[in-house]
Amino acid sequence: MSLNPQELFGFVVISKLGSGAASELYAVQDPKTKKVWALKHVTRKGDKDARFIEQVEQEHAIGSRLSHPNVRGVGKLFRSRKLFTVVDVGLQLQLVDADSMDQRLPRTVQIAVDQFAQIARGLQHMHEKGYVHADMKPINAMVGDDGHVHIIDLGQACAVGTKKERIQGTPGYIAPEQAQRAAITPATDVYNFGATMHWVLVGEVMPTVMPPAGDGPVSTVDVEMLKMPRPLHERNPRIPVALSELVLDCVRPAAEERIGMPQVITRLESLASELADVRPIPLWNNDRPGT
Repeated sequence: MSLNPQELFGFVVISKLGSGAASELYAVQDPKTKKVWALKHVTRKGDKDARFIEQVEQEHAIGSRLSHPNVRGVGKLFRSRKLFTVVDVGLQLQLVDADSMDQRLPRTVQIAVDQFAQIARGLQHMHEKGYVHADMKPINAMVGDDGHVHIIDLGQACAVGTKKERIQGTPGYIAPEQAQRAAITPATDVYNFGATMHWVLVGEVMPTVMPPAGDGPVSTVDVEMLKMPRPLHERNPRIPVALSELVLDCVRPAAEERIGMPQVITRLESLASELADVRPIPLWNNDRPGT
């Protein structure tokens, strides 16, 4: 078993927080200011790792242009080179003391609506700056003890209108246009976010149409195979009809038929206001379906 490094890019390593597909996340301390940060570290072990380094560089390029309480802050990017090749990178990130939403599910309708609204505001901020997150899902929403939500992981984020060469996204949350390698727009985030709400509320991912081989020909993607999910309030009468309808308006297969993120926020805030004086409504009696 390998030991954690004691120092990275001048930071003192405190502990390891987790691992990704090709990255390690550490809690680190700046020896000068004594401030504690998170540091995402990616090491190039071969040519295939170049894209993971590029993703971190992209995360920095986009994240450093954002400033919103519901989006994790991004600091400096550090690189190590051998000759002219970048061999590892470190991305300084706001340390978020929280659990991912899939690990800390909202127990009541009121809490769910509040947390969904926070995510929607963070995504709207990205859209206003000209970017799309493109990978919104429960593990990319961190929920603190106080219920504050941070959107994390901008590794697949891109400028509005980007057409990606590779299909990127997570089955169960990926929008049809992502599977088609069409332009990524704010409507893509609306779909990803709607699929996130769907999973949180009923414990099931959305049906996804993907090429058999992952990056197969676009012609193999049959978006018409996608069916709208059953209204959530029919499956769980505790879910308000307004929230059920909002989820459906977010996950329409055709991007032009989806609701816009500003309208998502307005409807969530309106629902939150309606529920403010109502006794907390548990989303389920005991165990949540799908867990």
